[in-house]
Amino acid sequence: MIKFIVAALWIVAATVGATFYAFQAAGARGDDPAPKPLLGGLDYVSTEIISVPIIRSSAVQGYFLTKLVYTVEPKEMAKLSVPAPALITDQVYSYLYANPQIDFSKQETVDLDKFRNSIREAVNARVGVELIHDVLVNQVNYLSKDEVRDNAIKRRGNGLMEPIMKPMQPKEPAGH
Repeated sequence: MIKFIVAALWIVAATVGATFYAFQAAGARGDDPAPKPLLGGLDYVSTEIISVPIIRSSAVQGYFLTKLVYTVEPKEMAKLSVPAPALITDQVYSYLYANPQIDFSKQETVDLDKFRNSIREAVNARVGVELIHDVLVNQVNYLSKDEVRDNAIKRRGNGLMEPIMKPMQPKEPAGH
């Protein structure tokens, strides 16, 4: 019986000691400021899919599709009078139309590093501060005009694209 009492006291003492030590250790770490998030508090903002028609010889040749993620300082972002996604979209259009030598049918003419850096530098120059720290490519595609047409035909063939409004049928006179 005495063995059980001594064992119980030993368990209680060990539990109290471990609990006391845990609270002391947590309190010592709690005095430090909160750890900084990755990259010092920058926000990651994702764009919607940006679709840019590629025009060559006065005709649409295809569509450049991209989805970007960019890092911004929240304080600087709050100061903007124009939404940042609008600035990014405008810069993607400007970059693609200012560089007509890019041929999306040939992968070697597309330099993603140059594309990302150009967007970051142009937006920062336009705003006048280092708003965007990095631009990441989440998705990039090119669809030729023929691929877009083929996809539309496939959707219609599967019944996925039905007319929004059905043609009106003339009412028959009541009595016939």
